[in-house]
Amino acid sequence: MTLEERAFRKATRRLIPFLFLIYVVAYLDRVNVSFAQLQLEDDLDFSDTIFGIGAGIFSLGYVIFGVPSNLALARFGARRWLAAIMIVWGLISASMMFIEGAASFYVLRFLLGAAEAGFFPGIILFLTWWFPERERTRALALFLTAVSVAYVFGGPISGGLLELDNVAGLDGWQWLFLLEGLPAVVLGFVTLRYLDERPADADWLEPDEREFIIAEVERERELREQLGSQRIRDALANGRVWRFGLVNLMLLAAGFGLTFFVPDLVQDRTGYSDFEVGVLAAIPFGFATAAMLYAARRGRGLTVPVLIGAAGTVITAHAQSPLLLTLGITLGAVGLLSALPRFWAEPTTMFDGRAAAAGIALIAVLGNLGGFIGPAFTGIAEDQSGGYELPLTVLAGALLLVLAIRPSPRTAAAEEPAAAGVG
Repeated sequence: MTLEERAFRKATRRLIPFLFLIYVVAYLDRVNVSFAQLQLEDDLDFSDTIFGIGAGIFSLGYVIFGVPSNLALARFGARRWLAAIMIVWGLISASMMFIEGAASFYVLRFLLGAAEAGFFPGIILFLTWWFPERERTRALALFLTAVSVAYVFGGPISGGLLELDNVAGLDGWQWLFLLEGLPAVVLGFVTLRYLDERPADADWLEPDEREFIIAEVERERELREQLGSQRIRDALANGRVWRFGLVNLMLLAAGFGLTFFVPDLVQDRTGYSDFEVGVLAAIPFGFATAAMLYAARRGRGLTVPVLIGAAGTVITAHAQSPLLLTLGITLGAVGLLSALPRFWAEPTTMFDGRAAAAGIALIAVLGNLGGFIGPAFTGIAEDQSGGYELPLTVLAGALLLVLAIRPSPRTAAAEEPAAAGVG
């Protein structure tokens, strides 16, 4: 085994499983409201409009605090900032058990988004400190499978917790928020002891391995400095950054517009129990996990994943049988989630330091604006039209816009304008 293989294999084994675990917990706390909807509509008289706005308003908190939070991470360090984020969001997520109506639902979902705002872009930035571009796509793919795994395990777990309805005087959805929120608090304290800030801090690497990773990351940083400006304002004014952000907006609008309503849609069309809905909803994301890993190893284009995702969303919109519904959700999940590691591989090569923190955060922030638009539109349109056919068909069409607005693959020549900070 070469020094390169040995060094990056150790880094992957040490960092990715832990980052994977904490993102599973984070993502489950973000989307478990989709399973809670199965009871919230009856217990608190929530319409699909109220639910859609509340589910999506999480992303507005993310939009407002995303860039400042990631800049704070670049200043104070990933270990301390990620730990603080996890502890705060875990407490807020558990506090969702106290919602009494639409107003408290909106406030807590907004605060949850504000607390988590720097988490995902912070981890993306953290990975640029450890892995050069050639290694980062695979690391991103392994990390991002947490999204689908959160659904694979979260579906049955959330469905099972809903079955605790009236245990110890609490509703099932209250047990769901409480028991799925507290693990984030525990893992926040674990992060303080486990996570190493930079390769230079990693005593689990041999000296030659540590020096090799530091040299490789530094070499790539110097190359980025030659290709473009490293000022925050230039990153925020860069045209490619904004186009990446718009692509992310479309992907998350379609993704959250679909997945937040999968449990309700499945129950409406099948009549399954809460636990059965959780199990059925988990099946597509098992396939999506494998698809994400495969996509990261097979090219970098978004065309195939986007087309598969759009086709799956349209099938889901109109499917009535459990089999066809499962097929549609599976294709939608496979397409949308396998696009993620391919999408994030390119933006992480553009900047370094605080400019990278700002650029990555801006892309994530714009994406989460789509994370508000998608669920809010789906909920409102479902109430107005009486079904999911219209909103999901529209989201599938919007998803196809990705193919028109995505930036072209970067070349040395293409980077010339970026150096001026105008893109």
